[in-house]
Amino acid sequence: MKEFTIGSNDAGQRLDRFVGKTVPLLPESLLQKYIRIKRIKLNGKGSKRDTRLNFGDVIQMYINDEFFEKPTEDNAYLKISTPKFDIVYEDDNIILSNKPAGVLCHSSGEWDYNTLISNIKAYLYQNGQWKPKEENSFAPALCNRIDRNTAGIVIAAKNAESLRIMDEKIRLREIEKIYLAAVHGVMEPRDGTLQGYIFKDAKTNRVYVRAKQEKGAKTAITEYKTVKVKNGLSLVECELLTGRTHQIRAQFASAGHPLLGDGKYGTPYKGSQLRLQGQALCSYKLSFRFKTDSGILSYLDGKTFQVPTPDFVKILF
Repeated sequence: MKEFTIGSNDAGQRLDRFVGKTVPLLPESLLQKYIRIKRIKLNGKGSKRDTRLNFGDVIQMYINDEFFEKPTEDNAYLKISTPKFDIVYEDDNIILSNKPAGVLCHSSGEWDYNTLISNIKAYLYQNGQWKPKEENSFAPALCNRIDRNTAGIVIAAKNAESLRIMDEKIRLREIEKIYLAAVHGVMEPRDGTLQGYIFKDAKTNRVYVRAKQEKGAKTAITEYKTVKVKNGLSLVECELLTGRTHQIRAQFASAGHPLLGDGKYGTPYKGSQLRLQGQALCSYKLSFRFKTDSGILSYLDGKTFQVPTPDFVKILF
């Protein structure tokens, strides 16, 4: 139990507003519940949430200590009362999630509790699969990332061994990632390979494609095939043979066929397309193609997982 005495600077505000500021990690729904069931008391008694506080009032809070901590990305899961994310597949070791466009995989720098990893942590914490107080260092983690405005499959590891194996498989390119994208124009040839060198400007979070190797640039290879052409747009299926920042977006833009809706490398949506969110890009299929020892994840070898048809495909093609 923690006890607080109201001073002159806190007097006059509502009880629930004071609690929200004092216990920043407590979810709003839990805050209101604790006031209702009298785990938060005013002068030793239960009170309504909109009660105005007076100088000298004493508030007792019967709330777990972790909710009083300073908010960080590591403890943001505590702020989430109802985890929201789409599970494509789950077992004892991993979760495959279908991340929607507009959701961050991790915090962008400022404290943002509603990220994909925070929702996954909240889900595992609340159903007892992850017990932070019993762990010395491990926390559930994402094995791959996709851009905020790109939708599709993201892998999360539930334990340290799965994380180690997945990181190795990604490094060895034993996980096949297939994307769908809507690009301007018609690709020539219809099926082919985009290959070059990508240089990242960290200050602008933008990458540039170079035809020749230069200092700081990394090889980028994307194989593609045209699936359908309609109304000046092409639906292309892409396989990443390397995993560089903004690789598909930058390479197609450099080839003269930017992705629809890509505000950074392409063109914004217009007309009926405005129902869409983010660039027209989705990591829609993932296959495990293990060639080396895969330990506790050997059962995944040969398996393929796919998300439902992306909205931009339904609307545009």
